[in-house]
Amino acid sequence: MEWSDSGSILGLRPHGETAALVEVFTAQHGRHAGILRGGASRRRAADLQPGTRVVVTWRARLSEHLGVFTLEAERGRAAALMGDRLGLAGLAAVCALAQRALPERAPFQQLQVQTETLLDLLPLTPAWPLAYLRWELALLEALGFGLDLRSCAVNGTTEDLVYVSPRTGRAVSAAGAGDWSDRLLPLPGCMLGNGNATDAEILQGLDVTGHFLDRALGQEVGGLPGARERLVAVLTRHSDGAKTI
Repeated sequence: MEWSDSGSILGLRPHGETAALVEVFTAQHGRHAGILRGGASRRRAADLQPGTRVVVTWRARLSEHLGVFTLEAERGRAAALMGDRLGLAGLAAVCALAQRALPERAPFQQLQVQTETLLDLLPLTPAWPLAYLRWELALLEALGFGLDLRSCAVNGTTEDLVYVSPRTGRAVSAAGAGDWSDRLLPLPGCMLGNGNATDAEILQGLDVTGHFLDRALGQEVGGLPGARERLVAVLTRHSDGAKTI
């Protein structure tokens, strides 16, 4: 069996003495692993960074086999972020979260396009954390844990939506929350598409998506990856509570 596809490297680890086990998020074949012969060599190190855009060909005798990759790097992304601690944290979080959350060999074409767009955006604009938050919302949707923020779960209103139910993922209005407001998650306006966002509001949004991603991943997967937690920590330090994105 054989196929060719394009995508981005999510991660890799040594396999034997000279090979590497590489995972790529591809356009048509989803998150897919394969053995890359010679992938552990220093000569290939620059091409085999998480986030690198690649063209891959996968070959195996049977579809259920791990298979072997041949890989050609189209463009690296990590080098453009050297010296940008927040940008590198964002790239690492995208790759680690996709690697942990997505089921293997299941295509998620819309999410894959959004992932490529986000990775390309990281070195171009300081506005990318808002795009990252929207990517996490899209990831939840792809996993079947999408949030319903269209109207209040209690009274159906579309006005003054300021909370999210941690149980159902439904929006709740200020009036609908009543005495339960202290048990609900805050819903920042940026999650409703209401204009610009401060870093502090994005962090509120990441608290919400993190709650549901942790539930979606479950204990058997290991919960949120450390790279995602480090992104939140770096963004928290970066935040001045007033900067708009």
